[in-house]
Amino acid sequence: MRIVDVCAFYSPRGGGVRTYVEEKMRTGPQMGHEIVILAPGDEDAVIERGPRARIVTLKSPRFPLDRKYWYFASGPQLHDALDELRPDFVEVGSPWRSAGQVAEWKGDAPRSLVMHADPLSAFAYRWLGPVFARPTIDRQFSVYWEHLRRHSRHFDHVVCANSGLTRRLAQGGVSATVTVPMGVEPGRFSPLKRDAALRGQLLAACDLPESAALLLGVGRLAPEKRWPTVIDAVAAASRERPIGLVLFGEGRERRAILGHIGGNPHVRLFTPERERETFARILASGDALVHGGDAETFCMVAAEARASGIPLIVPDEGAVVDHAAGGGGLAYTACDPEAAARAILAVLSAGGHRPCATRTMTDHFADLFALYEASVMGTRRAA
Repeated sequence: MRIVDVCAFYSPRGGGVRTYVEEKMRTGPQMGHEIVILAPGDEDAVIERGPRARIVTLKSPRFPLDRKYWYFASGPQLHDALDELRPDFVEVGSPWRSAGQVAEWKGDAPRSLVMHADPLSAFAYRWLGPVFARPTIDRQFSVYWEHLRRHSRHFDHVVCANSGLTRRLAQGGVSATVTVPMGVEPGRFSPLKRDAALRGQLLAACDLPESAALLLGVGRLAPEKRWPTVIDAVAAASRERPIGLVLFGEGRERRAILGHIGGNPHVRLFTPERERETFARILASGDALVHGGDAETFCMVAAEARASGIPLIVPDEGAVVDHAAGGGGLAYTACDPEAAARAILAVLSAGGHRPCATRTMTDHFADLFALYEASVMGTRRAA
């Protein structure tokens, strides 16, 4: 199949979606498929990424709230690109503008909407949750629900990476929902990559000795990641034992997060580590991964940390909690720094790495492409 992924969230400086796209371009051709990533960018360009894999960018405006991303401003421009590419299957990874544009495309290829984002959890539930119950919030955002319901009728599948989101969308009347869990890059992450010297360097950066505990936080510096909750939790837990927190991330909240860290010498913020082997060593060298975001659709870094053998300390809402199951770590009450502090102390007291079975991205793409092939065959039979 020629699979065209209309990917508004792709950016060379992106996080989880970029990792997902890179793995798709590696794995798809190995499984006999051609992968084309159709993304907005600064210019019209084609970037070859190996046999049967390429990125096609369409000249588009920058996204005003995060300048490292762009957005598809023109439906006809996107439709023309799809007509030229002649896909066997079309995938779109954003529930916003590009979902509507792909739904309106006149081509006959089957298509799926992959929920790489959960806007209600990331925004509406976060903003209004302290005051209103979720059913009340859903009623206030009925326009968004109707947008999803209307467009879902034009897709063969609405793919979610966790069963909780699948269930919530289906209950909201969204058609053709299906769960296809993601996974980690095969062979990359392992407890065997633990590096005592690297761990010591990270603790030294936090002005702490090697006898202290090392917590890792990884993700965009955005409000929905709730890094202030994590920072406050670590500060509270540090009253009981020495703990260093190293955050890896970038984004529009950098200044605010640095302000929240204040003068705490035991919390350090670094830019993301993009060299994958070095990142795997960092993950395996921590004593736990702590996360604050309760609006994750999968949370790649939590799966990678689990595969690296370190325990997880995560909120009890969103997809990230799935990774703590089966001995992977502990969940705390979302948005509650005191509960997170107690979970941190409990995990560190238990000690030790926890090798856990972890699904790989090869497993994910095998299931996803099988789903797509069935749709393509059904379309051809109908024709």
